[in-house]
Amino acid sequence: MRVWPGKPFPLGATWDGMGVNFAIFSEHAERAELCLFDGVFATRESQKIELTERTDQVWHCYLPDVRPGQFYGYRVHGPYDPSSGMRFNPNKILVDPYAKSIARLTRWDDSMFGYRIGDPDGDLSFDERDNAAFAPLCMVVDPAFYWGDDRPPRTPWKETIIYETHVKGITALHPDVPPELRGTYAGLSSEPVIRHLKGLGVTAVELMPVHHHVDDRHLVDRGLSNYWGYNTLSFFSPDLRYASLSGLFADPVREFKTMVRTLHAAGIEVILDVVYNHTAEGNHLGPTLSFRGIDNTSYYRLSDDDPRYYMDFTGCGNTLNMQSPWVLKLIMDSLRYWILEMHVDGFRFDLASALARELYEVDKLGAFFDIIHQDPVISQTKLIAEPWDLGAGGYQVGNFPVLWTEWNGRYRDVVREVWACEYCTINEFATRIAGSSDLYEHSGRKPHASINFITCHDGFTLRDLVTYNEKHNEANGEENRDGESHNRSFNFGVEGETDDPEINRMRQRQKRNLFATLMFSLGVPMVNGGDELGRTQRGNNNAYCQDNEISWYSWDLSPDDRRFLRFVKKAIAIRKNQPVFKRSNFFRGRPIRGTGSRDIMWLSPDGTEMTDTDWNQPMNRAFGVMLGGDAIDETDERGWQITGDTILMLFNLNHREKVSFVLPSYNGGQRWERLLDTSVEAEKEYEEARHWEAGTIFVISEHSLLLFRLASEEED
Repeated sequence: MRVWPGKPFPLGATWDGMGVNFAIFSEHAERAELCLFDGVFATRESQKIELTERTDQVWHCYLPDVRPGQFYGYRVHGPYDPSSGMRFNPNKILVDPYAKSIARLTRWDDSMFGYRIGDPDGDLSFDERDNAAFAPLCMVVDPAFYWGDDRPPRTPWKETIIYETHVKGITALHPDVPPELRGTYAGLSSEPVIRHLKGLGVTAVELMPVHHHVDDRHLVDRGLSNYWGYNTLSFFSPDLRYASLSGLFADPVREFKTMVRTLHAAGIEVILDVVYNHTAEGNHLGPTLSFRGIDNTSYYRLSDDDPRYYMDFTGCGNTLNMQSPWVLKLIMDSLRYWILEMHVDGFRFDLASALARELYEVDKLGAFFDIIHQDPVISQTKLIAEPWDLGAGGYQVGNFPVLWTEWNGRYRDVVREVWACEYCTINEFATRIAGSSDLYEHSGRKPHASINFITCHDGFTLRDLVTYNEKHNEANGEENRDGESHNRSFNFGVEGETDDPEINRMRQRQKRNLFATLMFSLGVPMVNGGDELGRTQRGNNNAYCQDNEISWYSWDLSPDDRRFLRFVKKAIAIRKNQPVFKRSNFFRGRPIRGTGSRDIMWLSPDGTEMTDTDWNQPMNRAFGVMLGGDAIDETDERGWQITGDTILMLFNLNHREKVSFVLPSYNGGQRWERLLDTSVEAEKEYEEARHWEAGTIFVISEHSLLLFRLASEEED
């Protein structure tokens, strides 16, 4: 094997058409060896090449005889002294942090740990066993791919409707997806799934983690797996588990690119849920898979008092060291790779507050944000924060800087609570559906900074939210101790599924109430994948380890499921067709210059504007909001004034009482067309009359939401 010096840049294994350059960073290593394997079943490396070249803390070489498809890993030498933070162990094959493909999964064995399992000294002991037969292996890839005329859809934020989904879960049971493609990237971009997504009207899929992850040993020992994938090992590799087989060969990189190209052709953006806050190596008793054995003190936040232990702001055992320029570079290089090479359109950052902890407190002006803001590539994509972590002061909803949008946990909690509780006040509910200006306007952000959601992967599905008051996570094997206990759910009197027709009728209505509220709120709506199908997890609100029918989407729909699916499509279509729900600016609540109209007005059931007394009345459970279609006060890309229909939404949050509401007039407009009524189970059950005159007393059914459009006199 010929070995040339190579270059320290770029990091990783880079095929240039003539050979492969290998480069790996380690500040504190004493030696580094590149290990080549003949195949995924190899139990030992076939060649071991010592990296004699070291430039600016990067070890490197160039192998002119190596080609794409080569399997490899590293052995890194240095002191093993956990008390000082050093955990080098050359007996362990390590994953390249910049690997573009992981071709062999982790096989659990005691040799995967840097210390002797069961030794009285714990991780202070040193394990001399070799793990080459069990370690994950990297593979050199050829980045060449025909993208054709692929272009990012670049859907404006105000037009965006996000669909959060799992690559495997959406197709694992889909009857129209070929069996060999179910659960894969190819399955997600197959014609039946594209047809479903287009039929819904969503504009982006937000994929739960596709970075290569590790199934925790304790889960594997119990016959489970880390289904959600929030246990990242490689920040550049698309997960091998979601690649289909062509013969005996899987090509996750090419298949992922094909998926993105196909979704783009359908006008659908691809957003990745990324986990840069921690890795799969866990706490001080975790395995040695990659970063820990390459340079533990550089990659991780260690305790100041005792570097043997890790600072944990994630609840997963460790936290990446955002004080290290090499860690920042790793994250930025990863983001740019997924944008430039894989053509993704944005990212949702898991536990994003942990990324902003330069010392102990969350710093919204930290280096992580500074680097992203100045980056000409990353700053132009969709950036979504999960604005909390598990450390003190980690709940940062509303505190992220410009360019960032946020999962609005306040929106989720308030909307759930108001619809489930008979005694909640409506003040904050009104603020949330009007765009949460109290959280975002002060920092110069727009309504789209609020990613509104009712349900997501973490917690109850929409069906379970109206079916269970308590979590039922027994299948996870943790005696139902895991998962959130305060769900703000409402089961209508019976825990779990029931044959009671009245309870089922109200549960279906509640689903319509919640979904309609989501679609008709200012901000960016995010739909939890499968909710539109009536998906249930049987009361499990933490199904992270359930790679089975508990998590997979069922496409065998009941009549109720089919009716709700039609309702979902209708609600999304109304949102997309009505400019008042897609405003770029927050409401002002006062007359707009040149029109004399008001962009928003809150109404009491008697049709008059709400007073302070109305707002502060604890038992006020019915109100209306009117959005002026001629008072948007915005222009489109051509400079033309944006106008639309004036919309009237009426809410009756009373669980048992109907409410009479006087329909108001608006700027001389006197006729209202009903667009949607959550108390009606099917469109055919709507009354024959389509229009109602202003001044008419309209009786709203208990626990329901109505939507009207101001119609012209000429309309029938």
